[in-house]
Amino acid sequence: MMRKIFLSRPTRATLYLVACSGVAALMAPLPDARAEDAGLVEKGRYIATAADCFACHTSPGGKPFAGGYPITTPVGTIYSTNITPAPRTGIGTYTKAEFFDAVRRGIGRGGKRLYPAMPYTSYAAVTDDDMEALYAFFSSAVAPVEQENRPDTVGFPFSIRSGLVLWNWLYLDTRPFQAQPRETPQVTRGRYLVDHLEHCGTCHTPRTMLMGPASGRYLAGSAVSAWYAPNITTDKVAGIANWTDSDLRNYLKTGHALNKGQAAGPMAEAVTNSTQFLTSSDIDAMIAYLREVPAIAGDEKRSRTSYGSADRPEDVARGQTGSENRGWKIFSGACASCHQAEGQGVNAYPSLTHNSTTGGPNARNLVATILTGVERQSGDSSVFMPAFGSGALWVNRLSDQDIADVSNFVLKTFGNPSVQIDATYVAKQRAALTP
Repeated sequence: MMRKIFLSRPTRATLYLVACSGVAALMAPLPDARAEDAGLVEKGRYIATAADCFACHTSPGGKPFAGGYPITTPVGTIYSTNITPAPRTGIGTYTKAEFFDAVRRGIGRGGKRLYPAMPYTSYAAVTDDDMEALYAFFSSAVAPVEQENRPDTVGFPFSIRSGLVLWNWLYLDTRPFQAQPRETPQVTRGRYLVDHLEHCGTCHTPRTMLMGPASGRYLAGSAVSAWYAPNITTDKVAGIANWTDSDLRNYLKTGHALNKGQAAGPMAEAVTNSTQFLTSSDIDAMIAYLREVPAIAGDEKRSRTSYGSADRPEDVARGQTGSENRGWKIFSGACASCHQAEGQGVNAYPSLTHNSTTGGPNARNLVATILTGVERQSGDSSVFMPAFGSGALWVNRLSDQDIADVSNFVLKTFGNPSVQIDATYVAKQRAALTP
């Protein structure tokens, strides 16, 4: 599962270092909170974690919650704002009512409309009690940072924010959250987390031309910049019906589910900053709710985790010459040392078979992972894969043709062979990952 926003959110190259500082910020002792307020602030800390506020409001290498994180969208780049209690550049002088309006209605101070890159359409149903706690946390437990907000680079006519009044009329539901008939308390809690605090639908639900959620396609999978947030409905082929509760629990807690999938990009951020810190009961509630989501079929002919390996690809390819074997040569030199020659993986390096990235209906996540690498933290464990698209010192930078060739080899050998790409496709995905 992946997440976030009405449009997209790019991965960050310094996720591990930033996440460590974010966890420290979220877990730091309260600065001046009164004893009687400590419980409320601690609740707010948990709500902020569940809502994944840190991930979007902290720029790579920046101070926690000081803003500046670039959110690439089809209409331009939107930069997250400073939500520390700094009085001049942050929200230090926001009244409680102003804070509530910004989070749940997308209306900033002075009536300024916020772009739906801030998922206020999901936060609209956050309860008053949780909002009180969130306000207490940001008011008294977050260090103020005076940092100017970066201007967005959104072109005309989208730069005219008054148009968001119509968008909100179409897509903003302000009804309070409440239990549904015949819904168990566990499923109710899971729906609150999935639909609102964790706002999973902002990535996993496809969008219309107006960037609103597509009717009847809830959690059916959607492109998110260069990434793809897969179908997480109960469909037996396209969805997660064949994921056990243990698979889902491991994925949300660690970002890794054996023979199912590994979190990268925006979902790696979600695990690092949010879902791993949820209580076991909340994780189980999310799973219980996802089991109730109606199945929506996709175009896939078979499950994305059902693809096995071709017979001994290393032995077949070794010693061969010719351009058709170029993908194997790149794989052998750049990938096999971690993922192994037969793609079986070892330790933290996942198998490339029975893998939702290599067996998916498109190559988006495979290409984006090769381009940007993986940085994910859960507990004391970290997972790292270098970015082969950036020219880091410890790996060779792969060209668009290189990545197309190695991707096609991986797809044919370990994953969905019906998906094949070219260098133009890689170039487009590379551009989408650049703010």
